Amino acid sequence: MTDKEVVELIEKEFTEKTLAVTEQYLDIHQPIYKNGQLVISRIDREDTDTIIAYLPVNDEYFFFAVYIDIASKELVSITTESRNTVSLIAISEILNSNEIQTFTTIKANETWNKGDFKLNSKLKHAFSGIEFLPNPEPDEIEDKLNKLLMVLQQDKSGIRTLASNCNAFVQVTMDFHRGNQILGSALLCLDDIQILNELNLKVRFDFTAWGEPFR
Repeated sequence: MTDKEVVELIEKEFTEKTLAVTEQYLDIHQPIYKNGQLVISRIDREDTDTIIAYLPVNDEYFFFAVYIDIASKELVSITTESRNTVSLIAISEILNSNEIQTFTTIKANETWNKGDFKLNSKLKHAFSGIEFLPNPEPDEIEDKLNKLLMVLQQDKSGIRTLASNCNAFVQVTMDFHRGNQILGSALLCLDDIQILNELNLKVRFDFTAWGEPFR
């Protein structure tokens, strides 16, 4: 299916609401349109059987996730996907960000020093630090963790040295839709756990919930 076919299929469902869940979601939240066109943040084609289209939700952090069967070209499900952020953060009270970066050949996406103002804040950082965020686009949490670990394995010894000299951890943040019952879930597979252990990294999870519950 082309991107155009995916968009047309979603727009048709949002108009006709053939799935009961479509009406339930659109009753409490709306997708974003620009110049009359439906905004899609990402079309995920990594699965051989299913396409997942991620649509930003107006004034919210989470996404609509629309599932399309590739063989039949049918829209089969609509749900929400939390805004998932998975990164490696390394901080230090003693070292500055340049010194922290020297431990690994993998280049950080963001750096800051102790005393710098935090982004969009009047508060200052209490530690110097660097952050690696290789996969910022909408994606499932398991895929994001796997992609981060693939990057970190390019310099295993450097990451281990980083973890030995700094407070280094994988930061997982999930901004869910505030539904009526379970928010969602995150699964750490055995392979990922083994890699985290080999890299001497711990994991910190932050969970938040936003938006309106179902009526």
